[in-house]
Amino acid sequence: MGGRSGARLRTPRTSRRSGSHGSGRFVVITGLSGSGKSQAIRALEDLGYFCVDNLPTMLIPTLAQLSLRQGTEFQKVAIVVDVREGAFLSQFPTVWRRLKRMPRLEPSLIFLEATHAALVRRFSETRRPHPLAAGRSVSEGITDERRRLDVIRSLADDIVDTSELTVHELRSRFQAFARDTAQRTPLVATIVSFGFKNGVPLDADLVFDARFLPNPHFVPRLKPLSGRDRAVVRFMERHPVTEEFVAKLSDLLRFLVPHYVSEGKSYLTIGVGCTGGRHRSVMLAERLRAVVGQLKGVKVRVQHRDLEED
Repeated sequence: MGGRSGARLRTPRTSRRSGSHGSGRFVVITGLSGSGKSQAIRALEDLGYFCVDNLPTMLIPTLAQLSLRQGTEFQKVAIVVDVREGAFLSQFPTVWRRLKRMPRLEPSLIFLEATHAALVRRFSETRRPHPLAAGRSVSEGITDERRRLDVIRSLADDIVDTSELTVHELRSRFQAFARDTAQRTPLVATIVSFGFKNGVPLDADLVFDARFLPNPHFVPRLKPLSGRDRAVVRFMERHPVTEEFVAKLSDLLRFLVPHYVSEGKSYLTIGVGCTGGRHRSVMLAERLRAVVGQLKGVKVRVQHRDLEED
């Protein structure tokens, strides 16, 4: 979990410390090196924030002003600032007070920290230098940074101790912070029909095998058709096992997909396979489209990988 040098642009949980979080539309993330700031800003990027890592402190008000303009891409902004930028320690308190006075901005300041032992372990695992440890040990650099950041820590709206948090748990904390779920980037669920004879889709997160179902391929009038044709659908629906399989898959996806949304997953690929990828898997993918498409926070799309016309 370390910081990175150089300003980088990315376009698209917290422990409450003080009374107001602000609007959640202009978020400043700071804290100790190695405390997880990079993971935090990636989580906000996935929620549709315009993200800037290591922005020079004096440019923060300029970006804040841009975010207040209607019709710009900066409607939700998250930035990381820390000791990598030389003027940060001396300039940030003044800049933060300026942000707090801006009408309609309502900024939020989140401070990430971790125990001394956790930070030492992270720097040892990543083998990255501590920004304040030139010519001395990482442990000394951590101690010095914690002391220097004490004033900025006192300004924070939220302080997050990441010592025991996994990357996924930290991500969940920031999703909880971004309370305006209507503005979140939806989970893109792609349902892919395929034929096992051509291999399983490499990016599939979930794979379901429909080869046990009655096969229209062996019905001469249905063989040249696909699972999108009504005659094939009627053939499949006449068999109770098909409807039972659809019902069980639907129940499973209604359970699983909302948990993927809550966890902050951006993409989910659901593979449904039969032998050739033309009949059974295609019919099932179309049925599951309606099921997944009704779930909150999900954008669904369907691909029929092995149909000749596709």
